[in-house]
Amino acid sequence: MGDEVPGPLVGPGEIQQMLGVGRSRFRQLVWHPAFPKPFQTLMGGSVWLKSEVEAWIAEYRQPRPPADDDEQG
Repeated sequence: MGDEVPGPLVGPGEIQQMLGVGRSRFRQLVWHPAFPKPFQTLMGGSVWLKSEVEAWIAEYRQPRPPADDDEQG
């Protein structure tokens, strides 16, 4: 067996947490042309390399303002 995993893997649930989105928004985001392709697709679903997902988030997602920072004049 020579398929070594080059780092931690994440599934849809972990990616939804990383992005702060629900299942339907996650499904939309995986169709984004620049979203990383799954590292592997298993019977239970796809898994991605965490480092690739983190890189995508850093490039394509705007940071969210802190929750306690809602100034409403």
